[in-house]
Amino acid sequence: MSELEVRSTVTVEAAARPLPRVGTVLAGLFVVFLAVAVIWPGLIAPYGPDAIAPRDAFQPPSAAHWFGTDESGRDIYSRVIWGTATSLLIGVTATAIGLSLGLLLGAIGGLGGRALDFAVGRVNEVLFAFPGLLLALLVIVLYGPGPVTATIAVGLSTAPGYARIIQGELRGIRSSGFVEAARVLGHSPSRIIRRHILPNALAPIAVLATLGVGQAIVWASALSYLGLGAQPPAPEWGAMLSAGRTYITTAWWMTVFPGLMIVLTTIATTVLGRAITSRRGGVR
Repeated sequence: MSELEVRSTVTVEAAARPLPRVGTVLAGLFVVFLAVAVIWPGLIAPYGPDAIAPRDAFQPPSAAHWFGTDESGRDIYSRVIWGTATSLLIGVTATAIGLSLGLLLGAIGGLGGRALDFAVGRVNEVLFAFPGLLLALLVIVLYGPGPVTATIAVGLSTAPGYARIIQGELRGIRSSGFVEAARVLGHSPSRIIRRHILPNALAPIAVLATLGVGQAIVWASALSYLGLGAQPPAPEWGAMLSAGRTYITTAWWMTVFPGLMIVLTTIATTVLGRAITSRRGGVR
């Protein structure tokens, strides 16, 4: 093959590669913004989260206060930025709890025998009979409200969904051709799990974690809005929604902007998770 043909082939292959979609790029930029808000909130927040100014109470959005102020004159934009770390910590921790329990149950069912597979499947069906948020409320009723309890409750309520997906994924990998070939070659079950099954299951599990963070943030914010999670005046998005609902008709910005951050964060993490899924061909 001539040098010109080689260059033409490389050019065609480069042109055939899918360019990042605008939505994916915007989602990535927003996640970077969230990372800055977590690591260095003072860089982009002009005020402290608890800096009160009674004379500036209920100021609408303006050049001085981009998201307006609340009943104590605190800057809503600054509180949203400072609350990013708390809200994301709750979402990530709840996702880690749910994913860990789901991985445990899914591994028992997906890698065990038929009896364990059947038992885990029935347990998941029983847990799925309860809506996730209702299960979280049940946990809070038993152990009391608070951000820690809300985080654990959200994690427990998301575990059945993760378990079902992971169980099906491991079951599919276990019956694949390359695993059967490893068995024929005489590899031990532990080696097959360690060298073939687990590496192929890590990618979809990472995708699940990305998709689950947004859902966990929404559920935790819903619990805070109901007064069962973080409590005002904590700069947490759900707690800010709860504090602003009293003034929804006179100071709409107190609820709109924290709610907008929840929505945008959920959309951004979901878009990135789906982008990862599409690049690896989807979760089996």
